[in-house]
Amino acid sequence: MAVNVMNEYKSKLTSAENAVKVVKSGDHVFYGEFVLFPRRLDEALAERIHELNGLEVRGVCFTQFPKVIEKDPQRKHAVVSDYHFSGISRRLHDQNLCNYVPITYHQSPRFIRKYIQPDVAFITTAPMDKNGFLNFGLANSVTGANLSKAKKIVVEINENVPYCMGGNFESIHVSKVDYIVEGSNFPLIEVPPAPGKDVDREIATHILKEIEDGATLQLGIGGLPNLIGEMIAASDLKDIGIHTEMLVDSCVDLYESGRVTGRKKNIDHFKMAYTFAMGTKKLYDFLHLNPAGASYPVNYVNDPRIVALNPKVVAINNAVEVDLFSQVCSESSGYRQISGTGGQFDFIFGAFNSKGGKGIIALTSTYTDKDGTLKSRIVPTLKPGAIVTVPRSITHYVATEYGIAMLKGKSTWQRAEELINLAHPDFRDELIKEADKMKIWVNSNKHDA
Repeated sequence: MAVNVMNEYKSKLTSAENAVKVVKSGDHVFYGEFVLFPRRLDEALAERIHELNGLEVRGVCFTQFPKVIEKDPQRKHAVVSDYHFSGISRRLHDQNLCNYVPITYHQSPRFIRKYIQPDVAFITTAPMDKNGFLNFGLANSVTGANLSKAKKIVVEINENVPYCMGGNFESIHVSKVDYIVEGSNFPLIEVPPAPGKDVDREIATHILKEIEDGATLQLGIGGLPNLIGEMIAASDLKDIGIHTEMLVDSCVDLYESGRVTGRKKNIDHFKMAYTFAMGTKKLYDFLHLNPAGASYPVNYVNDPRIVALNPKVVAINNAVEVDLFSQVCSESSGYRQISGTGGQFDFIFGAFNSKGGKGIIALTSTYTDKDGTLKSRIVPTLKPGAIVTVPRSITHYVATEYGIAMLKGKSTWQRAEELINLAHPDFRDELIKEADKMKIWVNSNKHDA
C-alpha cells in the first residue's frame, strides 16, 4: 500500500464519538443501505441526540433498530425516514417513529442530486485497498448519489464487508472522505432464503414455463424466487443471465449450477449485474473480489431503458393484492406501509420493452388473516388507502397457483375474467358479481354472471 495513501488514512482515523461531532442541529444525515447499517456511528450519534434539534435521518431498508430512535422516542430531536421498509421500519412506522419516502427506485440518485442536500453521510465499507479505495460492498444503489452531495463523509470500516467488484461508483477514495472509524467489525446481517411452500411450487411451475434459454432474470427474495432458482438449476435451461436489483443466494446456486452464463446478454456480458445484495454468508463470500458480479448504482440497474437492452427479461415480483382492474398493490395493507415500491415498477416496465420480455406479478390466490379467516388476494377493488405500485396500464403478467395470465392489450372485462380465473374457486362467484356491478363483466362461455 502506498505510503501517502496510508498516511492519509491514518490522519483521518478517529473514534466514533469524535466523528459524530460533525453533525449539527438541522442536518440531514444519510445512514447507508441494507446490511451496511452504520451501527457504531449510530450508537455514538444517539449519545449526542439530546444536544441536537431538527435532524433528518434517512437510510435504505434499515436492518438494525436505530439507536437514535431508541434515545429519542418522542421524535423531539430527529425525524427518521426510510426509502424501503424492512420489518424493522414497518414496526417503527406502526409506532409513528419512522416515515416512508415514496420513490421510483431508478430515479432516486437523480432526485437526490437535484433536490436533496445531505449534510453528513455515514457509510459502512470494506477495508481500504492498496490504491486507497474504500469499497461500498453489498449496497450501491443510492450511496454514490448521497456521497456526491454530502458536505461531510464519515466511513465506518467493517472487515466483514466483502469487496464487491463494479460496475461503477462502487468505491470512494480515501482522499474524498473526512473521517474514518474502525474496530467494531460487527457481523453482517444474514437473511436466509425463506423455505418455499407447496403453493409457491405451484406458482413457480407456471412461471418456469415462461422462461426460455438465454433469458435474463430479475429475482427477489422469498420462498417463491428461491424455488424458481432451484427449479432452474435442476432444469435443462441454458445461458441464463442475471440483471437484478437484488442479488440473493439463489443466484449463487444458479451460477454454480452452470445455468447462468450471461452469454446471451447484450450488456454486462458474463456478469451478474445488481445494485444491492442481501442473503447469507454464502452470498457474501461468493461476491468478495469476484468479477462474476458487477455492482452498479440503481439509476443504471433499474433504469427501464437499461433493463430493456437485455433479451427475454423475466422479472418476477410479489404483490399484496391485485384488483379486477389489474391494479397491483405490493407495498401496503390499506394505508399501512409494509415495504415499498422498490424496483417493481422499474422492472415490470422494463421487461415489457425487452425483446421477448415478461414482467410477472406473482402472488398466492389467498391469505389467512389474523382472525383465521381465508381472504382472496384477487379483489374487486384495492383496500381503501392501498398504494398502487403498478398501475393497470403497466401490468403485464399475473400468476397465482391457478395459472398465469397476460393482460396487455386486454379490455377491462377481459382482464377481470383472466384475474377471476386466477382467484381461488371459493371466491370466483362473488368476484363475478362485483365485476358485473362495476360494469367490467361481459357474459362469456367461461362464466355466467
